[in-house]
Amino acid sequence: MPPNAAIQSAAPAPRLDPVTVALVGAEFGWGSSGKLSAVLSALRDRSTPPLRFVGMASGLGRPLLAEHAVDGWYDLPDDPRLLGPAVGEFVRSQGVRAAVVVLDGAAAQALLAARVPTVFVDSLPFLWSEGDRASLPLDATVYCAQKSVELPPECRAVLADARGLRWVEAVITRPRAPGPERGARRGAGRPYRRALVSLGGLRAPNLADPEHYPRLVVPAALEALAAHGIEEVHLAGNLPGDLVGRLVDSSVAPPRTTAGPLGHGAFLERLDDCDVLLTSPGLTTLLEAGGLHVPTLCLPPQNLSQIFNGRYHSRALGAPLRVLWPKEVLVEDEVLALRSKGEDHALERIYGAIGAAARGDGRQDVRRALRDGVLDALRRSADVERWDALTTAVGTRGAAQVADALLDVLGPAAPLP
Repeated sequence: MPPNAAIQSAAPAPRLDPVTVALVGAEFGWGSSGKLSAVLSALRDRSTPPLRFVGMASGLGRPLLAEHAVDGWYDLPDDPRLLGPAVGEFVRSQGVRAAVVVLDGAAAQALLAARVPTVFVDSLPFLWSEGDRASLPLDATVYCAQKSVELPPECRAVLADARGLRWVEAVITRPRAPGPERGARRGAGRPYRRALVSLGGLRAPNLADPEHYPRLVVPAALEALAAHGIEEVHLAGNLPGDLVGRLVDSSVAPPRTTAGPLGHGAFLERLDDCDVLLTSPGLTTLLEAGGLHVPTLCLPPQNLSQIFNGRYHSRALGAPLRVLWPKEVLVEDEVLALRSKGEDHALERIYGAIGAAARGDGRQDVRRALRDGVLDALRRSADVERWDALTTAVGTRGAAQVADALLDVLGPAAPLP
């Protein structure tokens, strides 16, 4: 019998040169890094071309991406006048062929000016008004806007000018279906025993003191959980260890209370194993929790986008599951009225109000009001039967869609000679 012709003629596949892709996440909480993590996970499933990743900025979120193969991280100057030259040198020295940027408009604009094809991920398209236009990279090669349950009219005119606009679903790690035991434990009316409290990255530009928010919210949340019969709680976030210790020691906390930051994978594992999540309403966390069917309550907002996120979450679930600041601290509609001048004006009001409450003589009254709000939300949550409504509304395939956009930008890979 003659030898198999197909085997005889087979030749080794041509070796492909790795393509360098820059990664950037906004220095605003941990949501951007969570999205980068989800996109990197989606790219693992793609066989060609081989990709090499290098990171810029994203100092806050680097620990969340430690599980991924990123060759190195490079700081960017704080002075905006030096950003363009620094990015240009980074692009030349690293041989950057393309970039994925989450919410950092300035970095995306600098990369585009350096002629780097750039995929920009905008997870907050509902937030923008004319006052934000100049800060958005509307000429991005692909502008991936994450779908939202609502898009206010003032946002539409801005996004209409995005040259490469492409709507994508939620940019999150694809959730697993809960097992029978876990699904039963999370059934409506089941008592909660294990809780996760997430405060996110607690960092943002122009935020003078990131300790103001946890000083008000952490004692209130812990005392409400203890009063509700929670036996075990983990407090996640990049809080200084000494502050966490003081806040826990000064509060009536559940008997087993631990604290410490979690990488993205570890956070998802802890989230999947808890009975209830209390979180400052970052959108990525709300969508990830919904994908895992975890009962979720929104703590008071830290910033402008979290006002929208908390409202969308409660509206999707059909129940008031968010804790509001007392009116003496912050009136949300007054903050939203400042959006027409740009996000920074609204953030200034929010940060100032939280700081004044944390320093003021009435801070104990604020904590008591927040504790009562958390308890009320915990009780109302017993009537919710489905926790994936927000996530289902926007879909869960966004990370793969962003990965596809990057590969479209790169085009076919050329084999090495």
